[in-house]
Amino acid sequence: MSVLAIAMVTVREVSRRRLVLALVVLSALAVAMTGWGFSRLPGLRDHGVPVSPAELTLITSQLLIFVLFMFSAVLGLGAVMVAAQSVSAEVESGQALAVLARPVRRSDVIIGKWLGLGALIVVYAAVATAVEFLVVLWATGYLPPHPVTAAAFVAAEGLVLLTLTLCLSVRLSGITAGVVALMLFFITWIAGVAGAVGTVLNNGPIAATGTVSRMLLPSDGLWRGAVFNLEPDAVIVVASGSREAAANPFTSLSAPTGAYVAWALVWIAAVVALTIVVFRRREI
Repeated sequence: MSVLAIAMVTVREVSRRRLVLALVVLSALAVAMTGWGFSRLPGLRDHGVPVSPAELTLITSQLLIFVLFMFSAVLGLGAVMVAAQSVSAEVESGQALAVLARPVRRSDVIIGKWLGLGALIVVYAAVATAVEFLVVLWATGYLPPHPVTAAAFVAAEGLVLLTLTLCLSVRLSGITAGVVALMLFFITWIAGVAGAVGTVLNNGPIAATGTVSRMLLPSDGLWRGAVFNLEPDAVIVVASGSREAAANPFTSLSAPTGAYVAWALVWIAAVVALTIVVFRRREI
């Protein structure tokens, strides 16, 4: 019962911050601007000739991937910012003493905060992607082949960053935890790009860099899953014969395996468990 209470309190506290309002306003502006841009696509002409429906689908699908990358980056940044202060700020201010003086276990605090923040991340990912997909459908008539699965992968990427930042915030200050989490996020993404290039060039060590990085931090692997579910089958078929497309960070020629998705879930559970262990050993 205390876990749910802490989760609800966490949701209320985060919802009252101006960060959430700013995130909602900026996301709405982004949807409106991208909607206007997508609405101009049906009027595109190539040397005075209107683009074909197939070309319009290709252009729309690729632009939508760029837009979803923006939303995933905003989601990741938001997850890092709210999680970085969730534990460290309460410990430094002494607020944690008042909470833990009651019959509340430290594991309840961590799990409750993770559930509360995780719920906000899932809701944002679901609403933002759904609205963007509907706007694109209205503007161009295009809908990704697997919109729900793509949104789920985006949400999972945010949960990975939330889990990592929450773990770091137990021992580090909020600013330090946030900076480290963001650096690891971008390093993993760059390593994934390098790994794809290494695979194309048949360079084993470089290809292994991408594989190892995706195992240590599954954010990039989950993003690739979102990309795959946003691409029409025709794009995947054409890209399969292109070496350049295989190295493109905004193209994914295969979906993450069930084993990898299971690993991502195990990774999240393991890091949450590690966070609990570290928090129990910290003096307050």
